Amino acid sequence: MKVDLFIPCFIDQFNPQTGFNMVKVLEKAGCQVNYNIEQTCCGLSAFNAGQWDEARQVSEKLLKEITPDRNLVCGGTACAGMIRNSYDLLFQNSSYHNKFRQLQKRTFELSEFLVDILNVETLGNKFNGKAIFMDTCTGLNGCNVKAQPRKLLEQVEGLELVEINEQNECCGFGGSFAVTNPELSVHMGIKKLDSFKETGVQNIISTDYSCLIHLKSIAETKGYNFTFLHIADVLASGL
Repeated sequence: MKVDLFIPCFIDQFNPQTGFNMVKVLEKAGCQVNYNIEQTCCGLSAFNAGQWDEARQVSEKLLKEITPDRNLVCGGTACAGMIRNSYDLLFQNSSYHNKFRQLQKRTFELSEFLVDILNVETLGNKFNGKAIFMDTCTGLNGCNVKAQPRKLLEQVEGLELVEINEQNECCGFGGSFAVTNPELSVHMGIKKLDSFKETGVQNIISTDYSCLIHLKSIAETKGYNFTFLHIADVLASGL
């Protein structure tokens, strides 16, 4: 299966190795991966800031760069959710209507694509350690991604997954929310990290690098000893 790859801004700018790991995982699953080097952004940041004209311009660029009759695999639920849920508001009754409708049906977060579309159960990878998989707001509410990453991680040799009660609480990032409400954002992040610390785990895994980098910055400032990993980094381990 030939797929298009979408790399979120946070991965591209702060941890590009995760993008390479996505390619490794998808190829291991039998996919031929295409990445358009002209790709930039899905328009989410501008959209959430209320700048819909600017968001529409960026999103139109994406629609021109992606093949709508091919599956688009995203490195995060925030971008996947933007395309699937918010493009309706940007392109309804426009000349891009048919193209974005096609893309909506074929846009998936990585673990969602592996489990729901390719029916992958295991990739034969290894990762030694105890970890928490951290759900994200966009994953739960925008893409219904919850069981899929756990199904994959439970099959990773050497990885012990731990669940906590506070999984549905936000980490405090929320895009521009962390900028406009820094004190509350940090407070929410500390609360999340405290709940992780009580379990004794070292590794925090998620589908969205934006949430991970938010918590990582707080952890480094407050002296928490965690390793923050995108799910692609774990699934690529040992391949």
